[in-house]
Amino acid sequence: MSTKAYYTHEEIGKGKPGFSKTRSIIEAAFYGNNVVEVTDLKQAYELAKNSPGTIVTDMPVYKPEAIGLDEGSKVLLFNDGSVTGRCAAARRISSEPGVDTNDLDLKLMDAIYDTRWTTLYHAQVYIGLDPEFMVKAHLLIPEGEENILYSWMLNFQYMNPKYNEMYKNSQPIADETDIYIFSDPQWTHEEHPLGLTYFNTDTNCAALLGMKYFGEHKKGTLTIAWAIANRNGYASCHGGQKEFKLDNGEKFVASFFGLSGSGKSTLTHATHNNKYEEIQVLHDDAFIINTETGASIAMEPTYFDKTADYPTGCPDNKYLLTAQNCSATRDSEGKVVLVTEDIRNGNGRAIKSKLWSPNRVDKINDPVNAIFWIMKDPTIPPIVKIKGASLASVMGATLATKRSSAERLAPGVDPNRLVVEPYANPFRTYPLVNDYKKFRKLVKERNVDCYIINTGDFMGKDIKPATTISAIEQVVEETGEFKQWGPFTDIEVLEMEGYVSDFSDMNYVETLKARMTDRLNFVFEKDVEDGGYNALPTQAKEALAKVIGEAHNLEVENSNN
Repeated sequence: MSTKAYYTHEEIGKGKPGFSKTRSIIEAAFYGNNVVEVTDLKQAYELAKNSPGTIVTDMPVYKPEAIGLDEGSKVLLFNDGSVTGRCAAARRISSEPGVDTNDLDLKLMDAIYDTRWTTLYHAQVYIGLDPEFMVKAHLLIPEGEENILYSWMLNFQYMNPKYNEMYKNSQPIADETDIYIFSDPQWTHEEHPLGLTYFNTDTNCAALLGMKYFGEHKKGTLTIAWAIANRNGYASCHGGQKEFKLDNGEKFVASFFGLSGSGKSTLTHATHNNKYEEIQVLHDDAFIINTETGASIAMEPTYFDKTADYPTGCPDNKYLLTAQNCSATRDSEGKVVLVTEDIRNGNGRAIKSKLWSPNRVDKINDPVNAIFWIMKDPTIPPIVKIKGASLASVMGATLATKRSSAERLAPGVDPNRLVVEPYANPFRTYPLVNDYKKFRKLVKERNVDCYIINTGDFMGKDIKPATTISAIEQVVEETGEFKQWGPFTDIEVLEMEGYVSDFSDMNYVETLKARMTDRLNFVFEKDVEDGGYNALPTQAKEALAKVIGEAHNLEVENSNN
């Protein structure tokens, strides 16, 4: 698919696709006489390199010609001040109840007016890397923010002859229009001390105001592309996917869903000691699944990864393109190099080249075989298998984890509290039931298996990465013996040494029941929050209630004994 950029005169007008109020406010700014077009990565690199405050390291970009840069290009570092994470509290979505779009539109008008005194840069990229799904996105951002612009063009697919031809041959679909994003990182407003990210995803536009952190631009853009995918028959996925080619010639496609820090990237890129004939990686953060065919498409070519686990001199660092919120120093040869490991601050980040993963693909045509919800819930063993489409989907809708350092929290929010983040995707801009139905369909109609992986601790005992990898390999090779997990008729467990559930332990059973009840309460809360905007069907509640009832029966049985 492709999106619409040009209109006949008959297609222009009030109430027609592409001409909502908010979009009209944003799009007009792109045609101002203070706008400079940035047409390729080389131009963007030069702008970023020469932008005040940029640290040009002595670390060379690996194979720069392969990604559209000149020989001799260097890794660029830029730091954002004290803001080093995303801010959910700043998000406003036009379709959600209680959002005053008239007020926000007026603020946006003024924000755009105030940029008339400066040069603005306009860049374009593609999101979605296969003719089946490609959308075009536009970013308008003021002079002085060249590092955000450059990283944005690197993160998504910059325009080149190969992808231009691919896009030209893709088919327009429905009334979907190009994505337009206006950004002013220096914007301030007393009513929005954390900034403002204002989305109208129904008409594919957004304003990012007061947001210096690049991650807001990456995820803000993806937010709109995922909404387009959701409207057009795809499950939008904040996760990773890989395909195993086994020695017998069979293939196994696994999808991993988890928030930053859960291990989704590690599991996606794990090589499994090269025990398989081949592993192909789709992406570790953003892809979509066609709910009719089961095929999957990567949304972006590069990787926006934490630098905490990659110390100076780490071989993986040769694939870096840009870095954010890290320090720098001179090495023994006098060269300027990055200082990572989150010494300066938490959540240091970098964009890594597509070349980092040697077996990268833009599309996996083979249908997905398994979904793994990655949680950090101490009542769940290292791996369990969920039976039944409703329970499988609602467990994804109530995915429990710990907060990430990638998130900037409002004052008073406990960063250590376990939270529920549906489908590990805090960037949804449409009702939750849409995702619930998409994933339920994959399990029910396409027979996708569903598992929960706990990468935290099991009742106080840390779960080692080797244990998780072993569990996944037993699923892929179909060698693991799953059996009913205690009293739960719709949950099976692969018992791993040292992590066996003791259902005779009243404390454990009570804690497990409480955690499942937390999930059900979360779903019930959605019935009333925002007028039921994110309510889930009765079948979802019934599936969880059945699990809780079985835990309760065991509780009663134990007390009688």
